[in-house]
Amino acid sequence: MRPTLRALLLFAGGIPAALVAVLVHPRLWTVWLAYLAAVVVIGGLDALLALPRRRLAFEVEAPAQIFIGDRGVLRVTLRGRGWKRPARVGLLAELDDDLEPQPLAEVTLMPVPEARHAEVVVELPLVPRRRGNLEVVALHLKWTGPMGLMERRTIHVVGARVAVVPNVGAVRAVAARMFSSREFLAGLKVERYIGDGSEFESLREYVPGLDHRAIDWKASARHIKLLCQEFRAERNHQVVMAIDAGHLMSEPLDGIPRLDHAINAGLLLSWFCLRTGDRVGLVGFDDQIRTWADPLGGVHNFARLQHLTADLAYRRVETNFTLALAEITTRLRRRSLVVLITDFLDTITAELMVENVLRLSRRHLVLFVALRDPGLERRALAVPRSVTTLHEAVVANDFARERQIVIERLRLAGVHCIDTEPARFSMNLLNRYLDIKRRELI
Repeated sequence: MRPTLRALLLFAGGIPAALVAVLVHPRLWTVWLAYLAAVVVIGGLDALLALPRRRLAFEVEAPAQIFIGDRGVLRVTLRGRGWKRPARVGLLAELDDDLEPQPLAEVTLMPVPEARHAEVVVELPLVPRRRGNLEVVALHLKWTGPMGLMERRTIHVVGARVAVVPNVGAVRAVAARMFSSREFLAGLKVERYIGDGSEFESLREYVPGLDHRAIDWKASARHIKLLCQEFRAERNHQVVMAIDAGHLMSEPLDGIPRLDHAINAGLLLSWFCLRTGDRVGLVGFDDQIRTWADPLGGVHNFARLQHLTADLAYRRVETNFTLALAEITTRLRRRSLVVLITDFLDTITAELMVENVLRLSRRHLVLFVALRDPGLERRALAVPRSVTTLHEAVVANDFARERQIVIERLRLAGVHCIDTEPARFSMNLLNRYLDIKRRELI
């Protein structure tokens, strides 16, 4: 129990009155003594009327799992057992450093006549900044008496663990939306339309409007009616997700690290590839190979990829492109689509990366994917209103120009490139994969 600011101000408010009384007559010092006694009595009464600590009960429900990029809810039930008066309570959650701190929540315990106690339910947002097993450490509570003069405080240790994992929920939502659209499925060429792809699918009877070049004359002669060949895109291609987990990928972009943007988009593309008959592998690397999974087919292998990407840690090390891309070249005997998700700063730091990407592209089809910082683009396009903003615009323009030089160099060498913002990352990656499938470049 401790006095509040209101109690201290009330105590200090009597000092001028005491000084005036003493100046008028020395014997009036008893006025100050009486005032002080009154403040103490009122404070003591306020302390007696405050909610006792032993009557305050807690129930804490923390989510077992949160997807990175989403937010969870910490549900706290406060209950004043046998308490029949409203009580104002301040609630502050002590969270892991990788959970965004939340402000003090002011709530009121309201009497529940049927249950003969006061109760309130508080929902505190949990916004993860990174993946991992994060902790809700404790709850700090404070409340005052009805006059707000005395304050009680208590700490309730929670120790709840919350697993922050790659955003598979978003993958499932996008995938369900896409596969519910017939037009989208037609674009995938898994629907059996004449002229789509080069792999023979079946024969069907010719009807006006079909391409006469697809008529199979030998089959038509055998069946004594015109039959057309139907084709589909080739399946069973190898797609390898190569995800950079170096220090640049640990930097936050739109609230979450670049690495998690890469994992979310990579999982969506992986699910899509598996769903359409391709085989998917995974490489996670920084200064060494951290994760390797050989390409396998079947949607049931998506769980394996999800588990492996969840284990990709944030590391403050320089990415070794020479080691990683050489390992990919050595292990992959069959021509594959290698989706390299990474980032770079300028032409100088990207030089070694470019050399190794070009070397890899001689044997495999490489899709180079980089995440562009929208904040940097805003600074480059902002109207300079001071010398500082002018300098920021110049530097941002220099970075953008050097970034474009690297992208153009790769593109001219035959590497497929995507340089996109986080908001359009997944869809741009998926659309480029579909374009590669339609053109049968793998």
